[in-house]
Amino acid sequence: MPYENVFLFGGGFMLTKVMFALHGAERADGLFSPDFRQQLHRVGVSRLQVNIDDAAVAPALRFGPGEPIAAVVSIWTTGTAEDAVRVVTSATSDPNLHAYRVSERVRLDLAAVDDGVRHPVLAQVALLRRPATMSQDEYRACWMGTHTAIAIRTQNTSAYVQNIVEESLTPGAPVLSAIVEEHFPMEAMADPHQFYGSRGDDAELGRRIGELMTSVAAFGADRDLDLVPTSAYGWDL
Repeated sequence: MPYENVFLFGGGFMLTKVMFALHGAERADGLFSPDFRQQLHRVGVSRLQVNIDDAAVAPALRFGPGEPIAAVVSIWTTGTAEDAVRVVTSATSDPNLHAYRVSERVRLDLAAVDDGVRHPVLAQVALLRRPATMSQDEYRACWMGTHTAIAIRTQNTSAYVQNIVEESLTPGAPVLSAIVEEHFPMEAMADPHQFYGSRGDDAELGRRIGELMTSVAAFGADRDLDLVPTSAYGWDL
């Protein structure tokens, strides 16, 4: 199965990953409460990650075709996706919450930090849409095959996670093909050399930008996507 949506954990339990797009920063406070984590644990969630667009990443670039995304929440569960959606929806009271069941591919591991401690990076999340001119197989081959190596070698990424969207779980959720998580140095918000890892060499910076943009355009990720800069936090439940 090249694109399975579950994976084994610990003693063989099957984990499903669900990702949520939250709109409205005022709705995000509940994501950090112990009660929220307890409710998730009760329905089978074993891991919670909260990516929030906050003051720490205010200078970073952000854009998107729809309502701005204030936070992206990820959960890993041995329970049902529906139970997790119910808990997150209740905690945020966001009528426009969007949830997706995804298959995760970790290409560069996130550095370990303690529970509830901010990762000391710019955690960028991109929500991607497949062009109508490409089949699903063509899209995934280009994005996960050709593009992955280019993205890693042309950017100063310390973590790179690909999430294949398998199913929308909430009414009205925009159709997405993928959600990508990338970690960069905090300095990358203001310094393109830090973003691309070009070490102050302007010619190398231009070469890396050109190679990356050509690759991005090949599968339509140069348009019609949401880019969300965030601070990332995680908890084992």
